[in-house]
Amino acid sequence: MNLTKKEEEIMHFFWEKGPLFVKEIQTFYEELQPHINTLSTMVRILEEKGMVGHESFGKTYRYHALVDKNEFSKKTLKGIIHKYFDNSYLGAVSSLIREENLPLDELRKLIDEVEQTHSK
Repeated sequence: MNLTKKEEEIMHFFWEKGPLFVKEIQTFYEELQPHINTLSTMVRILEEKGMVGHESFGKTYRYHALVDKNEFSKKTLKGIIHKYFDNSYLGAVSSLIREENLPLDELRKLIDEVEQTHSK
């Protein structure tokens, strides 16, 4: 489920605000509001990708998210791990630990949380 940065930005509006008309989406941009036709095209692309659906209100549509934010996050994370870490979750986590230089107490807390989850 690949989305461009702008498509993901629009999805966040749906996840945060609920069903929206394209004109409403335009108001969420404080600076350099995208043209309404540009937004309409992007929302239709999201619909083609199965991310949003719509309901008719006369000659206009109100769009809503079809994919839950958590579901999208999980699939995106799985895609990153597959693409950049050869499906190795251990490789991904160890890379994050090294790059972010996580303190040992935070690592211990993370291990405790994982152990508690697995013991349930």
